[in-house]
Amino acid sequence: MAMFNSILVVCAGNICRSPTGEYLLKDKLAANPQNKQVTVSSAGLTALVGKGAEATATSIALTKNIDMSSHKGRQLNSALIAENDLILVMEQRHLTDLLGQYPQARGKTFLLGKWIDDTEIPDPYRQSHEAFDHVYQLIDKACTAWTKYL
Repeated sequence: MAMFNSILVVCAGNICRSPTGEYLLKDKLAANPQNKQVTVSSAGLTALVGKGAEATATSIALTKNIDMSSHKGRQLNSALIAENDLILVMEQRHLTDLLGQYPQARGKTFLLGKWIDDTEIPDPYRQSHEAFDHVYQLIDKACTAWTKYL
């Protein structure tokens, strides 16, 4: 029985980091039959609503058999805050912004990089393929670390 039934992964635009986190976490949880009940989704603090996942992020994920082609950016709102048991953000300032806007999220919002020394995951948007690759590795590591607690 999972402690968390629903997990929301949050970044700024919801086209690079949070979709990568969402799909990676789904993939890792699917590998463990106990976690079939856990739903994972994503949203952005300043989302590019309706936009697909960023092309470089999508292609890197695809090389690891993670298909993000169905992703559409969506805006974080209080309904999403209410219906998720765990909210994972990329940077300390996302934590500050989110809790400033949604104080009710306190106690269930953490850095995605919490279990890897509170590592922040930088925004690779409009950066090199290497930057995206680095971010993918960080997200992968952070998601793996979280699965021990989910």
